[in-house]
Parts: sequence; C-alpha cells; structure tokens
Amino acid sequence: MIDLKKKCWREKVTAEITLGHVLQFAKEAGSNMNAAEVAAFLNEQGRAQAVWTHMMQAGEEYIKSNLSAKTARIHSATPPAAHAGAIH
Repeated sequence: MIDLKKKCWREKVTAEITLGHVLQFAKEAGSNMNAAEVAAFLNEQGRAQAVWTHMMQAGEEYIKSNLSAKTARIHSATPPAAHAGAIH
C-alpha cells in the first residue's frame, strides 16, 4: 500500500524555471541582465513556451527510459512461463 503521508509521494510533478533561475543562468553565461530584461527575454518569440515544451519532452524521455529499465529488470528476473512447467 502507498503511504500518502510520505513527502516523496506524488500524484503529479510540477517543475518551473523562475526569473531567479534564468538570472543565475545569465550570470553564469556572462550576461548582466536584470529581472525585467530576463522577463522580456523569456516572453519574446515564444521562448517561455519553447522552454516548457523542452521540459515536457525531457521529462517524458526520462520517465520512458526509467520505465523501460524497470521493465527490463523485472523481465530478466522472471523466468519465462515456458520453462516454469517444463518437465526434465
């Protein structure tokens, strides 16, 4: 049974990149953008929507690869049904 009181339990995952994050990214890239410039940058030419789309695609790929790995582990640990009833 799932313990819903555990902090790690999630029904959904919400991820966001805030202006603070983008300010840090800009600083690391050598830019001196301020918060207003960062907001304008994100909202120009559909960049915020493009970031969201990339985040969703990356999340989907991550989840699929982890599900595939988990399925592979389960299948490799479970003997094939044909061998279960074989008489030698």
